Amino acid sequence: MHSDHPEVRPHKNKHVAERFEGLLGMMMVVVIVLLAIGAVYMVATGDSTPSWMH
Repeated sequence: MHSDHPEVRPHKNKHVAERFEGLLGMMMVVVIVLLAIGAVYMVATGDSTPSWMH
C-alpha cells in the first residue's frame, strides 16, 4: 500500500553548533569572572605578576 503521508523522522538532538552556541554564554561568564579575579589580585597586591610566575 502507498501512503499519502511522508515518513516523519523524530527530531535529532541539538546539532553540535547549537550546543556550542548554548555553552558560549557560559564560557564568556567564566572568562569574565577569571579576569575580574585577576584584576582584584593585581589591585590588592600592587603587583601584576603572580608570585608563582617569578
